[in-house]
Amino acid sequence: MSRDPLLTRARSVWQELASVPVSFGPAGGIDVVVSPGSRICPRGWTGIVVLGGAAVVTAPSREAAARIRTALAGLPVDRLTDPESVGGVLPTGEVLGPAVLAYLAEEDFRPAAPPTGLRVEEAAAASVDLGGLERAAGAADADEAGLDEMSSPAFVVRAAGQVVAAAGYRAWPGRAAHVGVLTAPAWRGRGLARTTGSSAVRHALAQGLLPQWRARIPASRKVAVALGFSELGSQLCFELR
Repeated sequence: MSRDPLLTRARSVWQELASVPVSFGPAGGIDVVVSPGSRICPRGWTGIVVLGGAAVVTAPSREAAARIRTALAGLPVDRLTDPESVGGVLPTGEVLGPAVLAYLAEEDFRPAAPPTGLRVEEAAAASVDLGGLERAAGAADADEAGLDEMSSPAFVVRAAGQVVAAAGYRAWPGRAAHVGVLTAPAWRGRGLARTTGSSAVRHALAQGLLPQWRARIPASRKVAVALGFSELGSQLCFELR
C-alpha cells in the first residue's frame, strides 16, 4: 500500500466502487475480480483503473475474469488503459475512455479569480436552469460534465443574464467530490472553466471531501493541473465480446 496520503485516498474511492473486495498491489500488479455489480463501469462491462502504477480490474463473470486475467498478464500496467493495447489482446466492443484521473490535496490548491467584470454566483443546483448552457455546449460535452447529477450547489457565471459557465460536483464513495465543469463555446478560452471549477473545489475542500477530476480531453486536463490537481492514473471501460 502506498504511503502517499493522496494516492491512498484515491485508491480507496475505486476499491469501494468495485463493490467487492479488491486492492491495488505493488507497482506493476494487476488485481482482477468478478463483480457483476461494479460501479467502475456500465453493468456487464469490464472496468480497469490504474493508480500509482498498479491496477484493479472488475469483470462481469468468472469466465470473463479468467480471459481478462490471462490476456492482460502480457501487458505492462501503463498500457492497460490504452484501447489499442487492450484491443490487441482481447476482443472488445464499445469502449469508454481512456480518462485521466486527477486528485487534489488541499495544500496544493491554486484558486482562480474570475475575469474582470464577471463573478461566480453560488446557488442551489435545482434553482439554476442549465438547459441553455448544455444545449450550447452540445450533448457530448454536457454528458462529460455531468452537471445534471451534481449534489453540490451550482457555481455559475452569467453574461446578459444567461449562464455561460457552470461547475459543481457529485458526491462519490470514499468521500470523493467528482468535479464537473461546462463552458459555452463562445466563452471558452477566457478562464471560466478554471474560475467556476475553483469555486466547486473550494466548496468540496471545506466539506472535507477529496476533489476528483476525470478528464478525457487535453483542455480539461490543463484546467485541473492549473488548479493544483495531480494526475495519479487513468480509467478504461469496455464491452468484452
